[in-house]
Amino acid sequence: MSQPLIIPRRPHSDQGDGHRPSPKKTPGAGLNAGTTIGFVNLGCSKNQVDSEIMLGSLVTEGFQLTGDPKQADVVIVNTCGFIEEAKEESINTILEHGHLKKSGTCRVLIAAGCLAQRYQGDLLKELPELDAVVGTGEFGKIAEICRDLLAPKKRHRRLWISQPPYLYDELAPRLRLGKRHSAYVKIAEGCNRNCTFCAIPLMRGKQRSRPIESIVAEAHQLAAEGVKEINLISQDTINYGVDLGLRQGLVRLLRELVKVDGLRWIRPFYLYPQQVTDDLLDLYAGEEKITKYIDMPLQHINDRMLNRMHRLGNRTAIEALVERIRTRIPGVFFRTAFIVGFPGETDAAFTELRDYVERTEFDRVAVFLYSDEEGTGAASLDDKVEREIMDERRNAILAIQESIAAAKGRTRVGSILNVLIDGRSTETEGVLEGRHEGLAPEIDGVVYIDEDSTSHTHVRHPRPEMPSPKPGDFCRVEITDAATYDLVGRVVRESVS
Repeated sequence: MSQPLIIPRRPHSDQGDGHRPSPKKTPGAGLNAGTTIGFVNLGCSKNQVDSEIMLGSLVTEGFQLTGDPKQADVVIVNTCGFIEEAKEESINTILEHGHLKKSGTCRVLIAAGCLAQRYQGDLLKELPELDAVVGTGEFGKIAEICRDLLAPKKRHRRLWISQPPYLYDELAPRLRLGKRHSAYVKIAEGCNRNCTFCAIPLMRGKQRSRPIESIVAEAHQLAAEGVKEINLISQDTINYGVDLGLRQGLVRLLRELVKVDGLRWIRPFYLYPQQVTDDLLDLYAGEEKITKYIDMPLQHINDRMLNRMHRLGNRTAIEALVERIRTRIPGVFFRTAFIVGFPGETDAAFTELRDYVERTEFDRVAVFLYSDEEGTGAASLDDKVEREIMDERRNAILAIQESIAAAKGRTRVGSILNVLIDGRSTETEGVLEGRHEGLAPEIDGVVYIDEDSTSHTHVRHPRPEMPSPKPGDFCRVEITDAATYDLVGRVVRESVS
């Protein structure tokens, strides 16, 4: 039986514990010189887009933004509620920022997003620091909500919760976080799948796809702003457009996006391992703008586990699909994810998974610990696995994958790759960071480039008028060394058109 939401109270420390998230810094902007907003974004890239839409709305409505929540009148925490660890992080962040009502200028504290949608009144009851809980269906009203909470003589704690029909479009104001040349584009919201471990449909509702015209219009806007890479995200990208009556909706969308001038890389995320057509794979293989990068969470390989998870297909189908993808997209970079400790995962089932990972040699593997989630089918299953065993299993797969990734990195030494420059390293002075098409932002590692190597004396066939690489530039980089997940290289030709 699943457990109710537990709010872990802990002593507050102004020093922090080194693991708590800090808010994304955003520039001060707005029409009025009064109310300031401090914003903390947690969770996945889909949450980041939601945060960017809320920030855009707030700025458009005249609020000012601050990167220091201690100076904010209103603090908004966009929460994640996907798994237990994410819920704990969200709750701890709310508690931390709740102390700003005493030590800072905070007058209103808001919890928004997935955890808010899922636990609603429980959060208000257990966290008196909160003034409002705003669900995933109310993002478009965030400015109105802030005004209401700040209005004199109208202060009262309340919920803003509805079924989540909200889906932004190209007309929605948006203040992007992160790099200027790379952006996430949410092409759909919600999910129609029935995976027993997943609470996303409870928080995000059924799948709702944006029209192709809306997505393409947003892509044109982003390209005009200097974006070179767009990352297409949703809960179930392979199923894009089904709710709109589209057949092979993702193929149709990609065929339109590759026509957008200025875009160089288009990277779809979260492909479900069914409904993968040859047309889609041929598009990946044949279109230069579509990165040779597959992000496909497989979750397990044991047939009994896949059945208990309510995943379509079986081991035979998965193995055939992986081989088909690698055959039809030469040189593809394959990222996947697995769950360990799902109820009923025996030693034999885990060994089957471990051996499969070792033999298949994916480029990247994420490993998640199963957690009981209220309202999901798996929460009532028997044969739970102890946390200690889960940890051991995750560590075993990660150790295998680390060895695989290191070996794959070594094979790239001596090769010349097209690299997108992201900017200077925040860890090492005098070093640039970039990515080749097989490295997605924030999750896959980077290519480190010594800035000295970008001087014209190190560049083959240099042109005196050519400036040093800057964020958003593409360069040809010779790989000179490899770490476990990162590469090291030097520029051999700048400014790749």
